[in-house]
Order: sequence, then structure tokens, then C-alpha cells
Amino acid sequence: MANGCDRREPVVDAPATETQELDSCPTSEDREGEAAARRGASQTGDDGPHRPKKAQGAPGGSFFRKVVYAGLALCLCGVIGLGGIVAYYASQLPPIDQLTVPKRPPNIAILASDGSFLANRGETGGRTVTLEELPPYLPKAFVAIEDRRFYDHWGIDPTGLGRAAYRNLSNSGGLQGGSTLTQQLAKNLFLTPERTASRKIQEAILALWLERKYSKDQILELYLNRVYFGAGAYGVEAAAQRYYGKSAREVSLSEAAMLAGLVQSPSRLAPNRNPEAAQARAELVIAAMNELGFITPDMTKTALGAPTEPVRPQRAGSANYAADYVVDVLDDVVGTIDSDIVVSTTLEPAMQAAAERVLVDELNAKGQKFNVSQGAFVAMRPDGAVTALVGGRDYEVSQFNRATSARRQPGSSFKPFVYLTALERGLTPDTVRTDSPVKINGWKPENYDRGYRGPITLRNALALSLNTVAVKLNMEVGPKAVVQTAQRLGITSPLQTDPTIALGTSEVTPLELVGAYAAFANGGFAVVPYVITEVKTTDGKLLFNRPASGGLGRIIDPSIDAMMNAMMHNVFVIGTAKKAQVPGWPMAGKTGTTNDYRDAWFVGFTGNLVAGVWLGNDNSTPTKGVSGGNLPTEVWHNFMKIALKDQKPVGLPGVGGAGQDSRYANAGESARSQPQRRPRRQKNFFERLFGL
Repeated sequence: MANGCDRREPVVDAPATETQELDSCPTSEDREGEAAARRGASQTGDDGPHRPKKAQGAPGGSFFRKVVYAGLALCLCGVIGLGGIVAYYASQLPPIDQLTVPKRPPNIAILASDGSFLANRGETGGRTVTLEELPPYLPKAFVAIEDRRFYDHWGIDPTGLGRAAYRNLSNSGGLQGGSTLTQQLAKNLFLTPERTASRKIQEAILALWLERKYSKDQILELYLNRVYFGAGAYGVEAAAQRYYGKSAREVSLSEAAMLAGLVQSPSRLAPNRNPEAAQARAELVIAAMNELGFITPDMTKTALGAPTEPVRPQRAGSANYAADYVVDVLDDVVGTIDSDIVVSTTLEPAMQAAAERVLVDELNAKGQKFNVSQGAFVAMRPDGAVTALVGGRDYEVSQFNRATSARRQPGSSFKPFVYLTALERGLTPDTVRTDSPVKINGWKPENYDRGYRGPITLRNALALSLNTVAVKLNMEVGPKAVVQTAQRLGITSPLQTDPTIALGTSEVTPLELVGAYAAFANGGFAVVPYVITEVKTTDGKLLFNRPASGGLGRIIDPSIDAMMNAMMHNVFVIGTAKKAQVPGWPMAGKTGTTNDYRDAWFVGFTGNLVAGVWLGNDNSTPTKGVSGGNLPTEVWHNFMKIALKDQKPVGLPGVGGAGQDSRYANAGESARSQPQRRPRRQKNFFERLFGL
């Protein structure tokens, strides 16, 4: 068969002598010849068909190239690995497009009635301030010591990181750390304080986001209002108030440098705890500000020559009890708070200070002797405006507010509600009842002195605080009616409708008891104690303004109120409160003492001020003879001497005296001149039942 390799065909358009073989195949001889030629070339090195040898380079160059290639590969792997790590930790954060700066907890600035500052409440300890409000050198001090390239970097400062690393390795110290202000802000806003690589990566990511989202000035303002300065102060305003007793708007250059230096280590550099270290750090801040041109040489010299003097830390005074009460009732006034606010109150600084002083002085002087450790004090105007509130002996030791939250048995200070109920059912101060033994279902109440006086007027029975007469009146009018009277006057604590209610066995708070007595002092009108008069945002927006009082209505007939005031005035004349008199002032009130001297009370009033005192022990252990007629009346008397000093006496409604309400001027006397009304059925039933 013919082989395809033997066929030849002419090449189209080629010269006549040229032909081209298509699909040609070498013969066996050709193959053998080519193989031999290749073998010969390989063995002899003759020229001919052979593969070129590889170039032989210098050994050093080959090694260098390998190192470069390996380094590049490692770098690439590192970049990929770092990218993966960053991506992983970024995935642990909320989506960037949903990220928002959390709102700063609102601050509540509480002002006294005269506009003076009382206390801050809230988690930060001070309000938010803007850069425009601050002296220019204050924010610059933070930039100089914490992040001098703040206005040049984009959230992360490689130069600063390198410098910090060098100083850490060389142990040479320095003015700046590795984190920028933006990174510090990111940590404060979004992250926990632990020092881990993962947190630093997330901090850097968030810093980049902050720089993209906010301007440099906005970031600096956020930082100044969020950074922690120690002692519970968050933000530069809180710190200035805490350490210098002034607003951040008023700090000097030296004080600004001290505050800026403090943030590095608030516990170690607090100027009131470590003044030497704090001053040394402040001098570094001033030097950095001078180096950067933030202050002039003259300013530098002045600041270095005038070291700061932090104010002495004030003890947590009784105003904090009042401030806590303000916060407690604030929700009922304005509801949820989402911005800094200023609350104006009825609290009067002079009265608040006087109430604290007389209470603490009495406990310090006689507490150990009489085994009494605690007390509470409330003062208010007859319309219910709280002027002083002391919830305990020492706020630093105990923040429990005994004036508003401690329910204790009021003892005989509850008796005015019994007598008021009796007068409203037709009796008068001159009505006679018999002071004699009484027994109700096995209960045998006795008088304080365990004696009996026989027939006695209600006026004198109340003044002498006779238990038997009060119990008999309670049964005569009915315990339920007495409870309803107390509730009408403002007692909100649960009250038991049983015979013992006459002696104050149901517990009440000092605030509600004083508020109930205010109805006697104002001529018989309902009272709801209040302390807030106005609430505004820091930019002046009005959130609440207390309307004028007077809409609660009358709850005691004026003639009945006049009789009650005359009877309670007699407590100061012949009764248990004789030691509490203030010359020239008509006064009324009632003492109270419970079993085993566990609780001692005195609540009294003039025509312009009502005040109440409670003394006892938190664990209800008995005192050594503290009764309403001794220590509490002393505290009350000492307070009233201060509170009423240099004021014109005001009469009691219906009783007479300077400043009396003319509508009730003769009510007490006219009531006494009236013939005694016929007793009601309850009295006849009571007399038949108990043989009286």
C-alpha cells in the first residue's frame, strides 16, 4: 500500500523548481541519522542540534533574590492575614451604616429657691458643655498632652504610635501615648476598658469611622464631655465642679492644665489626693502647650508660677437627701429625660443648713447617752413647699432617706386626727371626757405617767397627751372615721382601722405627717408636699412650671381648724412641748412617743412654717428614754429659732396674733362660747359598752 508520506504536491504560486511536501514522514534511515547526530552532539560537544545550557549566575545574587521573594510572600501573607483579622473583629461590631454615637446620660442640675446650686444628679456628675463656652486654652491643653497631631491625622497616628513604642522600649517616658484622642473617644463610647489586641483593632476601626462621620471640633467636644476624671466625674464640666468648685467655663490656665493631665491616670493624679504628682503632670502640659505655640511665653510663665489649689472635698451633706427626693418625684413632673436639665426647687439653703446642723449636733451631743443614732427632719411652708429635708445623720454613711421612705409609728403625734374627727362630729375643746382606765378586748392602754386625772376637757387632754381619752374618743367616733380623716389630710401610708390607731400604731413617713399638719397651719386647705417649681433644658426650653397653688380645696371647716389650732397651741402652754416655745411666736403642735421609746416625734407649726422631727434607730431597738417631749422638741426649737429669726411673728389661723387671717380671727373663741352640742349615738353606745 502506498504510504501517505511518499506523496508530494506542488506549492501553489511557488517557483517552478520549488515543491512542498505535505503530510511527509521521515524514513527509518532519517530517524536513525538524527538520533545518531543527537548522541554525537551530546557526547562530543560538536556543533549541531542541542539544547542550550542554563545561565550560571553568581551564588550571592541567587540567594538575595530568594530572600526578596520570600519577604514579599510573607508580607503578602501578613497583609492577607491582617485583613482577615481586621475583617473578623469588624464583624463583631454593629454594622457601620447603623452605628450611632450613644447619647450621653442626661445631667440633672438642682437649684435652690434662690437660684444657687445644690447638687447634680445623673451618671456623669455634670452637664454637657460646648467648645464655644470654654476658654480656648482648655481644649488645647488636652490636644497638647494627649494628641498633639490631632488636627493632622485621620484617626490613627502612625507617627505617634512609633514614638510611643520607642519611648516604651527606651524607658524614656514622654508626653503622649499611642492612642489618639479619637481612639480614646471610640473606646469610651463603644468599647470595654480591657487592654487586648482585639479591643485595639476595634478601637482603630471605630476611630476611622468617627473621623469620617464628624469634624475634628465635634470629636474634641465629644471627648471633653465623655472622658473620665475620677471621683465619679465624667466630662470636663463635672471635673471642674468636683476639683475646683466652679464651671469649666471659669477655670484658669493652670487649672485647665491640671484637668488635662489628670485623664492619663485619674486615681493617681487627682489633685486632691496626690498634689505633687498632679502638679508635675500639669507642668508638662503647660510646657507642651508652649512648645506647640498654644500659649505665649508670658502665659506659660504665669501659669507655672501659679500652681492650682483644688477645693477641699466637701462632705456629702444633707442637701443630697433633698436632691434624691427631687429626683424621685421628677418622673411625675416631666417623665423621661433625654437631655441635660435644670430643676428649680423650693429648698431654702439657710433652712436646709440649719436643719442639718441642729439634728446632727443633737445626735452628736446626746446620741450615745440616749442610745439614739438616727433622725429625720422636714420643714415646709403651709402650702406644702418643702424648704428643708434631712433624711439621716450622715449621707456619706447611709443614703437611705428616712424623711421620705422610712415608715415609723407616729405615736401620740397621730392624736390630732382623732380629735379633729371628734370636733367635726360636734364636740368642742371644752367638752369633758373622763381620764380613767379603759379595756378593749383585753387591751389596756395606759397614760405616759400611768396615772389618771378623772374628768378633763379635750383641750387639756390633748395638751397632756392622755392615751385613755384619745382611745375613748377613737371608739366614740369610730376608727374608720379617724383613718378617713388622716387620709383626707394627706396620710397615704396604709392605716389599720382598729382601736390602737388612736395611739399612732400604724406607720407613716415624716414627710407625709408634716404635710398633714400643714392643713392646720394654712387654715384648713388640702396640701400635697412639693419641691419642684420649674424644669428647663440647659438651653432654656421650659419643660414644667408649677401652677399657682390653691386648687386643692378646703378640707377642714375654718371654725374647726381654729379650735384644733387653739388646742395644739395649748401643748406649748401646759403640755409636752413647753420647752419648744419661741418668744413672741404663736405656735401649735404635738409630740409623739412609741412603746419602749423606739420612736420619738415632734411636729409643730407657726402661721408661716411647719416642721417635724423623728428620732430613733434604724433597727427599731429601744432608745434610753427619748420621748417626743425631750430631744425632738429641742431639735425643733433650735431650728425654729434660726428659721424665724428677724421675722415678724405670724398668727395661727383663727387663734389670733400678728398676721392672722381675719376670716378666722374669732373662730376659736366663738366656738368655745357655744353650748356643747348633744353627743351623737356613738358616744352613748360607747358609754354603755365601757361603763363610762
